[in-house]
Amino acid sequence: MDRIRWRPRLPGVVGRLLGRVDPTSARRPRRANPDAVVDCAVYVGGRREPGRPHYADAYARARHGRRTFVWLGLHEPGAAVMAAVGRTFGLDEPAVEQALADGHRPTLRRYGDVTLLVLRSAGYVEHTELTATSEVVDTGDVLVFVGDRFAVTVRHGATGALAPVREEVQRRPEVLAEGPWAVAYAVCARMVDLYLEVAEHLERDLERVEESVFARERGADIQHLYQLKREVVEFKRAVLPLPAALRALQDSPDGGPPPALRHRFTAVSDGLGRAVERIGAYDELLTSLVQSRLAQLAVEQNHDMRKIASWAAIAASQTAVAGVYGMNFAHMPELHWRYGYAGALLLMATSAVTLHRLFRRSGWL
Repeated sequence: MDRIRWRPRLPGVVGRLLGRVDPTSARRPRRANPDAVVDCAVYVGGRREPGRPHYADAYARARHGRRTFVWLGLHEPGAAVMAAVGRTFGLDEPAVEQALADGHRPTLRRYGDVTLLVLRSAGYVEHTELTATSEVVDTGDVLVFVGDRFAVTVRHGATGALAPVREEVQRRPEVLAEGPWAVAYAVCARMVDLYLEVAEHLERDLERVEESVFARERGADIQHLYQLKREVVEFKRAVLPLPAALRALQDSPDGGPPPALRHRFTAVSDGLGRAVERIGAYDELLTSLVQSRLAQLAVEQNHDMRKIASWAAIAASQTAVAGVYGMNFAHMPELHWRYGYAGALLLMATSAVTLHRLFRRSGWL
């Protein structure tokens, strides 16, 4: 596959990006970080060399060194920065375009000799109580470009910071000694850990919502349930496509991680499987809670209608008596009776009390 060197043609790039990103991301304002380089380091034999060189110098050194590679970390790069990075590392134009956008679906792609692994980061947003607009899960993007002597990570969004990943994996030189694919493994392991952490927090939210739905007092607001359902769906979309990408990566006969790292990717896949199972269970539980709450609302509405119908019947009995004696016919029973007015009021009161007791006994009032 011939590589096409990319030049920054912003209008054309933006037009093509509109067809690549999810509809939800298209509504977000595009952010650009002019100083997008978070960190850059050269690793020799699994150990970091001192300093923080420019990525072009670091890559030039890595290409001529033995057991050497460079790890460049970017956060929300702009078009100019990403164009320069693409020229330095020989990234194809579609790969650079994808790195400029956010809202991607987890996937695995190959651009010549470069493998791109797209992941979604996730973070739990602390909140005192669940409302109709509460943000519970915040998601972002992490793209990992893996080449022969380099690994470039591009992050979009506030979640999924990779500085702790770099610090942790640098304490394990035996892992970094396996080359750039060690970076991909460390990032995947970190994302799966984040998924499990978010799942634990979501479980506590679901327990509180479940208790409120079946409480004796007023049940949970249906809008709160819908909001939590939306947040779980967003989390689900970030996690569920990833197992297929990891399977494709492990099943790759060439161009994939070295044999020493494949069993580590298997462990990551196992943790991801647990996260997927928990998210599926949460989604089903929320669906059941929504249905239960809707059933409760239907019962409450039916009970309210019974009350309205009961009071309407009581009022109708009074209206009937008053209507009969308000007809002004010449010949009517007890029309000239001295106690006719009091008798009519007594009849109306007796009918109202009788109907009220009957409705109370039947549970309508």
